[in-house]
Amino acid sequence: MTKLSTQKITLAALFISLAAVGGMIKIPLGVASIALDSLPALVAVLFLSAPLAGTVAALGHLISALFGGMPLGPFHLIIALEMWAAVWIFAKLHAAGKNVLKWPVFVLCNGVLAAIPFYFLLSPAFFYVSVPGLLVAASINAAGAAIVMPFMNKVGEKVW
Repeated sequence: MTKLSTQKITLAALFISLAAVGGMIKIPLGVASIALDSLPALVAVLFLSAPLAGTVAALGHLISALFGGMPLGPFHLIIALEMWAAVWIFAKLHAAGKNVLKWPVFVLCNGVLAAIPFYFLLSPAFFYVSVPGLLVAASINAAGAAIVMPFMNKVGEKVW
């Protein structure tokens, strides 16, 4: 296990802060916690390990849910774990050079697979109503990250 450097912890805190700001930018698609909170976590994979980028996503979701009034209560802990996993997978695909595959996999994980437990925990109706909005939100987050990442790569090359 590698030790976390002060620089990595600082970067993680910065991206968590950006996720909190993104969490305040709500996408009006039904569930109040749909926001731009995962965009910074997707960009974080350029600088952080997969587990740390996943942690940015999980904490970003929890902060976003707090801003939205925690409409799903403790279920947000499940969603935070799902967000962690979706960004972890995205980061692993990115590290493996799967630059085309990582985008649809993230959108599928975040937009469909993450909603499956709620089919059983809440209701099939909740699943069917939430998936279209989740797909749109995941797509918006991914598109934003896809636009920002090339510029951040250039910044990273100058800084590192």
